[in-house]
Order: sequence, then C-alpha cells, then structure tokens
Amino acid sequence: MKATQVSKENGVVKFNIEFSAEEFKEAVNKAYLANRGKFQIDGFRKGKAPRKIIESHYGHDVFWDEALNDLLENGYFDAVKEMDLEVVSQPSFESPEIKKDEPVVLTGTVTVFPEIEVENYKGLEIENVETKIGEKEVKEELERVQKSQARMETVEDRKTEKGDTVIIDFEGTVDGEAFSGGSAENYELKLGSGQFIPGFEEQLEGKDAGEEVEVEVVFPGDYHAEELAGKSAVFKCKIHEIKKEILPEIDDELASDVSEFETLAEYKKDLKKKLQESAHETDLSVMKDRVLEKLYELNEIAVPEVMIANEVENMLYDMNQSLAAQGLGLQQYVEWTGKTLDSLREETKPEAEKRIRTRILLKNIIRMENLEVEDEEIKELMEDFGKQYGMTVDQVKEMAGSNTENYFREDAQTKKAIDWLFDNAVKVEKKAEKKAKKDEE
Repeated sequence: MKATQVSKENGVVKFNIEFSAEEFKEAVNKAYLANRGKFQIDGFRKGKAPRKIIESHYGHDVFWDEALNDLLENGYFDAVKEMDLEVVSQPSFESPEIKKDEPVVLTGTVTVFPEIEVENYKGLEIENVETKIGEKEVKEELERVQKSQARMETVEDRKTEKGDTVIIDFEGTVDGEAFSGGSAENYELKLGSGQFIPGFEEQLEGKDAGEEVEVEVVFPGDYHAEELAGKSAVFKCKIHEIKKEILPEIDDELASDVSEFETLAEYKKDLKKKLQESAHETDLSVMKDRVLEKLYELNEIAVPEVMIANEVENMLYDMNQSLAAQGLGLQQYVEWTGKTLDSLREETKPEAEKRIRTRILLKNIIRMENLEVEDEEIKELMEDFGKQYGMTVDQVKEMAGSNTENYFREDAQTKKAIDWLFDNAVKVEKKAEKKAKKDEE
C-alpha cells in the first residue's frame, strides 16, 4: 500500500491510496471464501461453487466491493498516519477504475483539522481580578461552619414559626381527587424554605404540634406538571412535631471542634488564609476565561461544519448522561420542554461553534509557539487522574485505550496554551479601582 496527498483546499484533503495488484487479488479471494456460502448455484452444493462459476453468474466484480472495504479497513488508517493527517470527518471515496493485473488506486477526500496563522493572540487586554478577603468574608464562613454544626431540638411550649422544621403528613386533592405526588407521611419541611408551592408553608405558621390544618393553594401557571398548572388544591395536613435549629456559639469550643486549632483567633487566621488562597484560584480561573473570550472575539475564522456537527452530538451525549443520572433521558426532556431533538441541536449549535473555534485557535497557537510538554508531565497528569478514581497509571491507560497518552498530551498542551496567553495578557484595572488607588496616593 502507498498513500499520497494530491491536494489540500479549504481544509479538505484529496488523496490516493494505491494497493498492488497482488494485494487486491488476495482481498478478492478472501471475500470469495467469506461469502461463497451465500450462493446457491445449480449443480453445486450450497457454498461449494468455484469462484469463477459464481463470477460468471453474478458478474466478475461480485466480490470487489467487499475486497475494497477489507483493504480500506486498515489501509485507510495507515494512509492517514503515513500522510500525517489529523482528520475530523469520515472519508468519502470515488469509485475506482479496476484493470486486471494492475494496481488499484482509490481516490478519497477528508476534512482535516484547520491549520491557520492566528493573528490576534499576543498581549490580549483583560480586566484584572484581585479579590481581597476581609472580616466580612471570614464572618460569613464562620456562620456557615456554625450552621453546619447546628442541632435540632423539639419545641413543646410554642406554636410554629418561620424557620422551624415541622414533621407533617399531608394529602392533597384537586377537585376532590387525589393526584400523583400529592401525599406523604412524616415529611420534614422547613417553614420559609420555599420548598413547596407559594402559600403552602405560610399557612402552617402559628400552629401547634398535633394540630390538623387545611391548606388551600393554587399551583403556579408554569408548574412543571401541566395537568396541575393553574389549578386550586386543598391539602389536609397534620403537624406531628415542631423542631427548631440550635446554633452553637462561635467561640474557642467551636473552633476546636471543627479544626486542629484550640482558639477562635487561630482558626479565624487559618480560615482567612484558606479563603484568600481559594479566592486567588477563582480569580485566576475567571481571568483565564476572559482571555479565551477575548481570543474568541478577536479572531473570526471559518470552522468546518462537520466539526460543529460532531461537537453538537458530543454535547447532546453529555446532556443525556447528565439527565440519566436524574432518572431521565434526552427524549423525555425534549417532550417535557416541548422541543424536538432537531430544535435542541439548533440551540446547541452556537456554543458548539464557539468551543470548536476556540479549540482551533488554541491548537494553532500551540504549534506556532511550540508549546510542547514533556513525557514526565503526561505521566504526572495520568497519576493525578488515577488518584481521583483510585486507579494506577496502567489502569488509566487500559480504561482510555490506545490513545490515552495523546489525550493527556493534548489536555496538557491546551492548559499550557491558556497559561501562555494569560501570562502574556495585559491586565488592566477597573476604572473605579484606578480612581480609588489614585485617591489613596
């Protein structure tokens, strides 16, 4: 087999794959041996007719298509490797002219990953983000920790109040008829949480434990269950128990309970340090996203439709996986939202185009700036990935298949390209921040 690139225009490569006469002859005989059992010819038991007899009945080219497919099964990928092409579509082939005892030349076309010269990528201007953690943020985090250590206590000496948790039975009806999901026993409901439809929780305030309450509500017009939307409902409720949240004091004892520190002062100092580190990482992430947004805005490039279509399907696949985790499917989702799969594809297309355009830009910047990664970096990435899922590097390779290292290499190169863009970006202050700094001076 021999592969040659004929031309390249607008991201489409035309190429020839040449198989020797002997290779084609062997492939035809292989196709005959694999398929002779399908032919019934008078005078021969089924599957026993010689090849020449079958060809005389069904045409001299009866086995050619399968022979060509067999040659291409491996030959195409070898050809792509030989021509060093990064293909992004399935190939299409012209019908070959086949002559006896002559090589067979297959001419095909395929879309390849666009190689472009990116113009606007150095010194991208972005707004600087620098979050400062102060006492307010530390206090909010302490209150969150305090809330996480709260305990529930049964209330016996008063009526229900907003913020209480009540244990209730309820049974709902619409026009006197029970409906699916409208009843439960020993249900924990925090009053004021907005967990139930508007008006429900408020009618349980000011009540006693053991009291039976009739709650009247109207389902919102946009309620997810269409058969209930806009309808009046009556819920018969019984309050079994009232509980209130008891928060611990924010003091040395709380600090020692939730950390390795003995005093609140030490704990607050550590909290502030960790919050600042987390804020810094978030700031970096925000600014890197802005760099990519700026790169996208400043570089209008043509994106192959096949790449957009493939990305749309990838996004719908991910969406289906996410829905499956919630016990739903893509078909159920489109029915529930009144959409179709085609309309969902159209909705997804702009984001798919944005992702692909950004990917093309980054990959070409990697080439232009020669942003290579070392094998040791790839190994470290695989080790980090394995640690997340309790796997060894060998297990990661086995799970991801033969293309594992390329996947991690591309991921590492992409991150390196984003870091390069960020490091070479111009960070400017907000106007208000500039003024504040000037006033301070």
